[in-house]
Amino acid sequence: MELWQMWHFITCFLLACTEATSMYGEILSPNYPQAYPNDALKSWEIRVPPGYGIHLYFIHLDIEPSQNCEYDFVKVLSGDHVEGQLCGQKISQPPGTHILEEFHVLYNTLTVTFQSDFSNEERFTGFAAYYIAKDVNECTDFVEEACSHYCNNYIGGYFCSCPPEYFLHEDEKTCGVNCSGNVFTELSGEITSPNYPSLYPENSHCDYRVALEPGYRVALTIGRNDFDVEPADSEGNCLDALRFSAGEQHFGPYCGNTFIGPPEIKTRSNVLDIFFQTDQTTQGKGWKIRYYGDPMPCPQDVTPNSVLEPIRDHYVFKDSVMVTCVEGYEIVMPQGSLRSFHSSCQSNGKWSNSEQRCVPVDCGLPDHLRNGDVTFLSGSEETGYQATIRYACHQPYYTLKGEGDGVYRCSASGKWVNKEEKTDLPVCIPVCGVPRSRIEGAGRIFGGVLAKEGNFPWQIYFEQPRGGGALISDRWILTAAHVLDGHSSPTIYAGRLIVGKMSMQTAKPLEVDATIIHPNWTETVTEPRTNFDNDIALLRLKERLTMGPTISTICLPGTSPEYDPQVGTIGFIAGWGKTEIGRLSAQLRAAKIPVESMERCERVKPDVPNGEAAGSFSYIFTENMICAGDGRQDSCNGDSGGAYAILDPRNEERYYVAGLVSWGPKCGTYGLYTKVAKYVDWITGVINQYEESEE
Repeated sequence: MELWQMWHFITCFLLACTEATSMYGEILSPNYPQAYPNDALKSWEIRVPPGYGIHLYFIHLDIEPSQNCEYDFVKVLSGDHVEGQLCGQKISQPPGTHILEEFHVLYNTLTVTFQSDFSNEERFTGFAAYYIAKDVNECTDFVEEACSHYCNNYIGGYFCSCPPEYFLHEDEKTCGVNCSGNVFTELSGEITSPNYPSLYPENSHCDYRVALEPGYRVALTIGRNDFDVEPADSEGNCLDALRFSAGEQHFGPYCGNTFIGPPEIKTRSNVLDIFFQTDQTTQGKGWKIRYYGDPMPCPQDVTPNSVLEPIRDHYVFKDSVMVTCVEGYEIVMPQGSLRSFHSSCQSNGKWSNSEQRCVPVDCGLPDHLRNGDVTFLSGSEETGYQATIRYACHQPYYTLKGEGDGVYRCSASGKWVNKEEKTDLPVCIPVCGVPRSRIEGAGRIFGGVLAKEGNFPWQIYFEQPRGGGALISDRWILTAAHVLDGHSSPTIYAGRLIVGKMSMQTAKPLEVDATIIHPNWTETVTEPRTNFDNDIALLRLKERLTMGPTISTICLPGTSPEYDPQVGTIGFIAGWGKTEIGRLSAQLRAAKIPVESMERCERVKPDVPNGEAAGSFSYIFTENMICAGDGRQDSCNGDSGGAYAILDPRNEERYYVAGLVSWGPKCGTYGLYTKVAKYVDWITGVINQYEESEE
């Protein structure tokens, strides 16, 4: 015992410590030093303060001897453990100077029991014993280690301490390292067990956390040679264990001399908790973890029916792309539409703006076609991308202009386009030169046959001045220039067969908004007129006419020589002019007459006004005129401007306007007709000029 411990004992002895326990004491058998009684049984409980052991020693021992001390004995017990059982005679010489028997126990309690049987023949005197509290060096005397690291003894107790960087657990005996609360936020790094690669501490609970930016999932690897943890016990339980936890994912426990687990652990979370627990025995060098942030992947598509730029095998967090709808698709916005938008891969593995949807371009309902209809070829009023429609004109009165078939499709631009990718609507033009009823045989306008409805649907009736015209489009009329002399705003009608007073009461005249006389027509003349060269004019209607059974156009001649009619070519004339009885006809009349040579017309002797000499007239005949007639059937006053219709040499189902009724030397013989083929360029030029000015 060290000096300070002895001083504590002496002080307590001199001051007679009043603790519930005793630092020393005496134990004497009953009646000592007289003979002990028969059938005696007595026990003494020795208790010294905690932190002390007990030194029990006997200075007198006189108990009836027996084999194995079966009769009379004194027994020393430490709990249930028998420290010793004594009997017989041992007397010190001189008395009290020598210790006969002694016991040293490391505990602070002890039981002494004395027992005698029914006889004590030799009057044995029993025993005398003393005990004292003796300081215990827990750091060396205990079989089990008092401390896991450093043990510090003092009188009456001991305390444990730890090396630097360790701390004492709540049991105040074991040490551990402070390996909790470490948080790693870098996108990659290494984490090791304490003291790695030296032995890791025993009896420790370590936890680490990897907390990455949202959008990165924690992944980790452990090399086979970077792992050395106490192996599992015989039942496969890891006494020292490494575990991982990432949300609902759990990995481990892992232990042993080499890492037995997946070569790479990939989690679905940006937070990984690492737990390492060790017991008090068997340490290894520990472990080294390499971790990195695995960026959250995003789908290969942001929205259906689109392509991404740039193109990559896979997309991850923070990637940015341009999303472009494939051809024929668009993003419909509250105002207008888009083809492209930007998107970025977000931390949740979803694309931004993914609510945008590329939907088929909708061309909308096709525009109305004047004098035509539209049919949906790809479904009932389907107007989306690649839908097809067909425009068709009202038959048999209209036909599509040009060679197109009228088929349009909804293009990626959101427009209806034809096969040439043009957006212009087709145009329905009147079918020209086709009578709506069969023209019967011969007759004379000048006494000719009555025309039937639909025979000459191109015929225009001039009420004031009296005359005729030929409808060449739904807005343009050809007539003779002389009809308009002094009448720039004529009263005209279309689709009429009978023009009597009763039939015209409900008829509505056409509105003319332009009158164009051929520039080479001579307006100032003397009467009677003898010069009818360039006798042609155009009228432009304010509104377009709708073609039908009684209203239709006649074709213009072509520019090839075959449209210069030869002698003998048959044509038809019609009008409401004078008949052979000298009256204007109330019903349209028609006649079939042949083309004659100009000499035939020149030989006709003209009618001479009263008082005029026959030789005083000199009519002008030019190549701009056609001579036609048979000496019996002819046009006459009131028929001027009407069409001389001849079958088209290239299409014998239709007629073209070969001439316009112009003048004649004498009604009922032969007449002169303005040769329209000479004026086709002028006609088309005027029409185009007006149409271009309206665009």
